[in-house]
Amino acid sequence: MSPVSPLSNAAVLYEPAPVDTAHAGIGVLRLNRPDGRNSMTVELLDAFTARLVEVRQDKNLRCLVLTGSGACFSAGADLKAQVQRTSDSFTFPHEASFAMYTSFLGLLDIEVPVVGALNGHAVGGGFGLALLCDVRVGSVSARYGANFTRLGLHPGMAITYTLPRLIGLPRASELLYTGRLVTGDEAERLGILSRAVPSEDVLAAAYEIATAIAASAPLAVRQTKHTLMVDLAHAIREAARREAFAQAATVNTEDFKEGLAALFDKRDPSFKGR
Repeated sequence: MSPVSPLSNAAVLYEPAPVDTAHAGIGVLRLNRPDGRNSMTVELLDAFTARLVEVRQDKNLRCLVLTGSGACFSAGADLKAQVQRTSDSFTFPHEASFAMYTSFLGLLDIEVPVVGALNGHAVGGGFGLALLCDVRVGSVSARYGANFTRLGLHPGMAITYTLPRLIGLPRASELLYTGRLVTGDEAERLGILSRAVPSEDVLAAAYEIATAIAASAPLAVRQTKHTLMVDLAHAIREAARREAFAQAATVNTEDFKEGLAALFDKRDPSFKGR
């Protein structure tokens, strides 16, 4: 593995792609809030944006591995923190909702393939981030999915667009309507994951795929990704903007308050539809 970034206390780390090693051409972008299950805070989102600048400037990069520190890939929004940005520039509520995801959507601008090494649970916004990767490897024992409706929220980060295109509309509908999380084994069967392996093998499996990508002709790979994503990236961002309207409408409902209370109380929610 390449040397760890000196920014060891940062919420997101980037380990630049090495040269002339077993992992030549492979950079590692790492969510680094293990004590908070790599959940989304303003600090993590800002750090993610800053590290993406480093990724785009890495001239040796042929493939990017995205993973998390600790036992969780990302638990989504940190519901105990202030995640929605506040700014005088926001005229409408949906602008704050969309701003939550702008940093992660920047992954769409990476020119090389991105392999997600989902070392643990990927839930909510963390699941949305995983779906932005080109390829995903995950843990058989982890849980994956979008539990927004179980919290009284509309999904965000274009999950209503990306998930149906991975696993089909009926299966995506079931998961999104119920908020059910799936195991790594089921995620592999559905097509969410390319491989489901023991947790301790996730990074190695991701490196195996990334190494094969890095061994291919770099200009051809970049052009292939461009052809695949040139229209898709635009559609994903537009879907995220549309979702922001619905998510903003559900943030201030009684059902969302109940969803949060139930989550913190570790009980089933009782929604009233208001």
